[in-house]
Amino acid sequence: ELLEMVRKGGGDKAVWRHTQRNKKLLVRERLKLLLDHESFLELSPLAGLNMPYGDVPAAGCLTGIGKICGVWCVFMANDATVKGGTIYPIGVKKQLRAQEIAMQNRLISVYLVDSGGAFLPLQAELFPDKSHGGRVFYNEAIMSAMRIPQVAVVCGSCVAGGAYIPTMAEEAVIIDKIGTLFLAGPPLVKAATGEYVSPEDLGGARLHSHVSGCSDHFASSEKEAYECIRNIISTLNYEPPPEEAIEHDSPLYSSDELLGLAPRDYRCTLPVKLILSRLLDGSRFQEFKANYGMTLVTGFGHVEGHLVGIVANNGELSHDASLKGSHFVQLCSQRSIPILFFQNTAPQAAEPTSISQAHASRLKAQASMMAAVACAAVPKITIVVGGCFGSESYVMCGRSFSPNFLFLWPNARVALVDSRHLSTVPQAGDSDHRGEEAELKQLKEKLEEESSAFYSSARLWDDGIILPQNTRKV
Repeated sequence: ELLEMVRKGGGDKAVWRHTQRNKKLLVRERLKLLLDHESFLELSPLAGLNMPYGDVPAAGCLTGIGKICGVWCVFMANDATVKGGTIYPIGVKKQLRAQEIAMQNRLISVYLVDSGGAFLPLQAELFPDKSHGGRVFYNEAIMSAMRIPQVAVVCGSCVAGGAYIPTMAEEAVIIDKIGTLFLAGPPLVKAATGEYVSPEDLGGARLHSHVSGCSDHFASSEKEAYECIRNIISTLNYEPPPEEAIEHDSPLYSSDELLGLAPRDYRCTLPVKLILSRLLDGSRFQEFKANYGMTLVTGFGHVEGHLVGIVANNGELSHDASLKGSHFVQLCSQRSIPILFFQNTAPQAAEPTSISQAHASRLKAQASMMAAVACAAVPKITIVVGGCFGSESYVMCGRSFSPNFLFLWPNARVALVDSRHLSTVPQAGDSDHRGEEAELKQLKEKLEEESSAFYSSARLWDDGIILPQNTRKV
């Protein structure tokens, strides 16, 4: 239901204005014309949902990964039905994450620009800092230096800072009558000089194709523009690593059964091999150190023919489990084998642990595994299938440990502590205890709200919520 709401963009009135008055295609219709087929991985589709930006339904920016002319590409496309494609802080964050993925995986970047530029009332959250809007242009320059191709389509308004996106790309296409490109539009010209100038004369497709040279290709329609981009990509002479068609078996058990295996209560541990047997080719799993540190499951398997190392929580991350995890992660790094982390970290107990030798040695073992995970120079993908709590989430390659991708199941919880494990205040008659109890209740409610998968994904703390049965495909 949330995804359906986000796909409606700015609502019926905005969609009517976009399609009927402005004669433009909706953002997902554009992608259908551009991509080899309709299937693509949309990144963080719920980003911005219910964020404190008034009536903005989502980020107003669509990012994802799909194939164009047989080549994997990252695309960044404005949804102009959401406040005219105006850039909000979460939209900047989303675009920067897409560029990070492009650089890390050396993927061609495609920009579909239809934006009114930065949302000025939030300029302090958009402009001045290192990770704000200017970083998009910095990244474009760095990617050019890395010889990662970038192409752009001006398929609507392209104002202010947004005007640099197509002009810094290697090749840009502009669409007649609907594409415009300028630092400041006609209203500001009128305010500054008293002169009226039409959008076409100030920065239309003919001006930039014939006079300024800001655009490299003129397209008379949207369909022609996306065909032009496909032609450009076919002549980039960009050869990513070859993809082999690998024969592989399906799991022995249906992936639909993962819906019944998604843990709802984090106080009990789900046997994680039940999940693995519904994800791995032929349900085959070559376990490593099967009888040692059994609260962490490690081993090798294949996903659609690709060999991967598996590190999966099966309970509390004990001293022995952490040493085993450290050893296994180092093996994968030495052998250049990508690692899949399945995270369901156990919340800390309500009563404080005594500072004993055993507790201290467990901390040291977890620190050792943290270092191994941070330094493993292989692709890492993390799936949060249950709880993501406290320091154990770092050990299991949480967001701060920079996995290549991190996805959540809808039931996931992401928090420093589990609200159900907060100590309860003893019942007492005096007002102090009643005040403490009310304060604790308020804290628990806040933690409950802030630890949901949807709260996390709205803030781009992950790359999106995925349905459990789609995990293998993703």
